[in-house]
Amino acid sequence: MDDLFLLSEAQMRRIEPYFPLSHAIPRVDDRRIVSGIIYVIKHGLMWRDAPKAYGPHKTIYNRFIRWSRLGVFNRIFAELAGKAGEPDRIMIDATHLKAHRTAASLPKRGALPRRIGRTKGGLNSKLHAVCDGEGRPIILLLTEGQMSDHKGAALLLSSLPQARKLLGDKGYDSDWFRSALAERGITACIPPRSNRKVQHHYDKSLYKQRHKIENIFGRIKDWRRVATRYDRCAHTFFSAICIAATVC
Repeated sequence: MDDLFLLSEAQMRRIEPYFPLSHAIPRVDDRRIVSGIIYVIKHGLMWRDAPKAYGPHKTIYNRFIRWSRLGVFNRIFAELAGKAGEPDRIMIDATHLKAHRTAASLPKRGALPRRIGRTKGGLNSKLHAVCDGEGRPIILLLTEGQMSDHKGAALLLSSLPQARKLLGDKGYDSDWFRSALAERGITACIPPRSNRKVQHHYDKSLYKQRHKIENIFGRIKDWRRVATRYDRCAHTFFSAICIAATVC
């Protein structure tokens, strides 16, 4: 059974402070259950197909759902990402995550938004991300698939760290966004659109580093329950994304 554990004791010590307190009845082994959650998300399994060594699949599933509602996995990602300190350089981008038919049913009236939208590629969600100069994700945002990169950037603006430079592709080229970055003392390294009357200068050599955020999306999409969205609820799907971003 030890061969199935994905988290070492050292890794558990880093994330245990963010676990909710156990009340009355002690919880089933956290290391085993969290490792089972990781295994299912990484390999794209149905919960009932989790290896028996991790324990009853209902226990694994219930723990994932309950802690997702509490925002436990989101908090772990945010806290660990914040320990890297203020980056000198940041990068921003977004990618589509296709919704499986099991996730794409219509929500009931009054239900929380599922962050699924219709695009030319079908029903999907969109993951907006900001990473530091080392290619480590520091901010994540899940929206409907049809939301533009620029609107996603507007939602992320207030959360951006005080970096000196921001790298982004042409989807982030707008006077408003450039001005907003300048007000915060951030220099935009964004290539201008070809139809611009005023062609802004950008550091082409520095811009080549933007591949690091593309690499992040590649690593996150290696997790099969992230690359294809099976979760109906936005908070459970976002928890899966946070787990992938934390581990990879």
